[in-house]
Amino acid sequence: MGNELFLDTSDMTTLALHFGRDGGQVKAGFSTRLNGVSKDPFASLNLGYHVPDHPVDVLTNRKILSKAIGTPLENWVVAEQIHGNDIAHITANDLGRGTLDHESAIRGMDGMYTDEKGLMLAALYADCVPVYFYSPSAKRVGIAHAGWKGTTKDIAGEMIQRWQDDGIDPKDIVTAIGPSIGKCCYEVDDRVIENVIEVASDSEQFFTHNEGTYQLDLKAVNKHLLLKAGVLEDNILVSDYCTSCSDLFFSHRSEHGKTGRMMGYIGLEEV
Repeated sequence: MGNELFLDTSDMTTLALHFGRDGGQVKAGFSTRLNGVSKDPFASLNLGYHVPDHPVDVLTNRKILSKAIGTPLENWVVAEQIHGNDIAHITANDLGRGTLDHESAIRGMDGMYTDEKGLMLAALYADCVPVYFYSPSAKRVGIAHAGWKGTTKDIAGEMIQRWQDDGIDPKDIVTAIGPSIGKCCYEVDDRVIENVIEVASDSEQFFTHNEGTYQLDLKAVNKHLLLKAGVLEDNILVSDYCTSCSDLFFSHRSEHGKTGRMMGYIGLEEV
């Protein structure tokens, strides 16, 4: 498909996600932590209202990202995110929700999709896995927030199933797994691994055992679930970025829970 994820070096504010020649009508990406106004420990482009950063700074940061990608804030829609697998169908009636405050966000949802042009779907991350979805034939886009709980509740498969119920062949869906914590840095316990084993066949390939703990490849689990749902391997892009290793990103794990949030976004262009 000619997909690629690359760093937009024009201002270092966002990674731009390209869906190849079939994705010219899609605008998608993932913000870095650079070029914002927030102070430590949220320095500097924190985009999350739900962390104890100054709300005025968060709004300023959102305006910075909005300007960088050329989509006005009034066209954005943000979900609440509760580490579940519920998914919302977003329409123009939802424009602006969650943009200026956390209280107006789409409640109880970790996934969103839309068929309408001009809407920008946005989700927040600081190690969890951003999963992007695009159907070139149906002109539909979606995004999911998959921490270990959402992953083991198969939110990626739930999105594919919702689209399949609407007549979209999974083989037509192009997906991407964005920057998140890598196996190198993601140490988990038996409770997490037990949930992984329940949802993923041949799950041993996704983790290594290390004296009572495990190193888990959450991106690989999500790729497995996309394949299981019928997505073609050639239609799954997986980013190499580890949010814990790289100084481009906030990391809940490496910064001991007190940090900012990046934003994953996707929308259909008005052309």
